[in-house]
Amino acid sequence: MPPGRIGIYVSEAVVDLYGARPGTDFAPLSEAFRAEAQEKPGHSATFFVAGVWRDYVRQFGAISIDRDDFIRLGGDRAANDLALWRAPGTDAATLQQAVRALAEQMLGPGAPLEFAAPGAIRANSLRIFDRSFAVTYWLQAVAIGIGLFGVAASFGAQVLARRKEFGLLAHLGLTRRQILAVVAGEGAAWTGAGAAAGIVLGLAVSLVLVLVVNPQSFHWTMDLRVPWLRLLALAAAVAAAGTLTARIAGGAAAGRDAVLAVKEDW
Repeated sequence: MPPGRIGIYVSEAVVDLYGARPGTDFAPLSEAFRAEAQEKPGHSATFFVAGVWRDYVRQFGAISIDRDDFIRLGGDRAANDLALWRAPGTDAATLQQAVRALAEQMLGPGAPLEFAAPGAIRANSLRIFDRSFAVTYWLQAVAIGIGLFGVAASFGAQVLARRKEFGLLAHLGLTRRQILAVVAGEGAAWTGAGAAAGIVLGLAVSLVLVLVVNPQSFHWTMDLRVPWLRLLALAAAVAAAGTLTARIAGGAAAGRDAVLAVKEDW
């Protein structure tokens, strides 16, 4: 660390809001301590940005500083949060018991302590996230249902408009199963193209949200991970459902009415 300068770690919001850059002096904090030093000699300090960390809690920004430097400059030894790394082979319950006993020894019986393991914090965060976006999943199901209804209505209308065509195919020797295969193939082509277009548009929206909206609105960034297997499975399921829907809707295409419809041209 350069002499006379204290390294601090800032969240991404501080970088956006105050222009903090790694390796540069952080003037707002340095000036605040200079003003404090006028009243309390020895508290003057110059701070530089040693690194940037991601904080998905505070949109207004946060600063981390070494505890020894904080105590030396401010004299405050109180702590609200404590992160512990267990030694290999240490039992979590035993460690919590020891920490609670130490806290009660220093603060008295009934010291308000709350423990949380990283796995529990992550599970709780994901549960809150899923609850927040539960309506999105329902909207997705509704959109798929509306899309399949549109496929059924579209192919039903095509069947009525193309009865002569299917009747002619029947006269040329195509069986009912082959005609239904033609209709199902068209349904697979259209729904497959729609699923591919949906994936492309969805990825475009995701890129805008991750790379533009989040940094501008919340001052944080995140890595983009695309669940290709889930996307491909969903696209395949939608294409299969569309194909089946088209086949059911085109069931009348190979019926007697389609064959008799050719008589209208005689």
